[in-house]
Amino acid sequence: MTQEALARECGVTRQTIIALEAGRYAPSLELAFRIARAFRVGVEDVFQWKEGA
Repeated sequence: MTQEALARECGVTRQTIIALEAGRYAPSLELAFRIARAFRVGVEDVFQWKEGA
């Protein structure tokens, strides 16, 4: 899936997806679920919690 396609499906800009991939942006809970749904996986399969981060 391209960044543009993911952004469209999740209702955000491509720049938001780029920032997520680069670790410069933490998604809202709603966006995290939208991304996971786009890939048909659980949130934990897409995002990991780093203690103290």
